[in-house]
Amino acid sequence: MMKTSRKEGETERAFTEECNLVLNAVGDAMYAIGGKWKLRIVISIARGNKRFSELQRQIAGISGRVLSSELKELEANGIVVKKVSVGYPVLIEYELTPYSQTLEKVVESLVEWGKQHKEKIKKEFSGDKAA
Repeated sequence: MMKTSRKEGETERAFTEECNLVLNAVGDAMYAIGGKWKLRIVISIARGNKRFSELQRQIAGISGRVLSSELKELEANGIVVKKVSVGYPVLIEYELTPYSQTLEKVVESLVEWGKQHKEKIKKEFSGDKAA
């Protein structure tokens, strides 16, 4: 077995620590906005759908129970705020917080990558492997 120099060991440890930092940061991000629905909810609210029923109608396939749960998690992470207007009938709306603006570049990148990926898959499916 070969001995590694102290410098190599230090480099490996630094690499592992840096890798752990990146993995933990991505894990934190995925906790806050990951999954099938959260970013769709954020995008729908940003496009003007503020009431629960509007969100459920706009986001195909989401159940009321899941929407409710996801909205609570988005609230807990400071991305969405629930506004309750007192009166008859009681009006409940969801709004994005100023903090949600920090997701703008993430969403733009995902939209671009999603379009690119869809085109790649279409080309591969049609038999054009030049993509």
